[in-house]
Amino acid sequence: MKPALLMCLFVLAACQPGGQTALNPALNAPPAADGSEKGVDGLLVGHRLMAANEPELALKAYLRAAAEDGMSVDVLSALGSANLSLGRLGQAEQLLRRAVELDPSFVPAQNNLGVVLMERGKVPEARVVFQQAFAQDSGKTDSIRDNLKRAIAMSENSIYSEQNEKEEPHRFNLVRRGQGEFVLLSSL
Repeated sequence: MKPALLMCLFVLAACQPGGQTALNPALNAPPAADGSEKGVDGLLVGHRLMAANEPELALKAYLRAAAEDGMSVDVLSALGSANLSLGRLGQAEQLLRRAVELDPSFVPAQNNLGVVLMERGKVPEARVVFQQAFAQDSGKTDSIRDNLKRAIAMSENSIYSEQNEKEEPHRFNLVRRGQGEFVLLSSL
């Protein structure tokens, strides 16, 4: 009975459609990817990941955008914002400074640079950066105005101390506004 069973298996295998391709693995390979199609923009993917509170994955998407499109102001600002979210203040400051050097009128990069400077204790410089961002924005964005108010209060208040900071913690949050623009909100 065993030889008959083996014979049935061979007959059934031969009856399958594409029986020849089973013998040739190269014919079973998937079709090649179409290189003419452009993938989803890395900046867009990164912005969505930042909105989903995934800054590490957003950083990878921004790096892909940098590789594909170069280091534009948008890419530098986005990389700086992702590093800021990850607490990498030194890297964030360098990237945001480069973005502001490339385009001094790019308000989100200025605002985020101001936040980095505040976090690093460089309050007078942060105040100047927030003033520039506020002027470029024409005072339209409440979060920039709030950040500027806080920087002014901290720089003018000589009694301000670490103890006051512990009593009233201030936190900044990144918020995406439109295409590729990040704004930081402060809870005062």
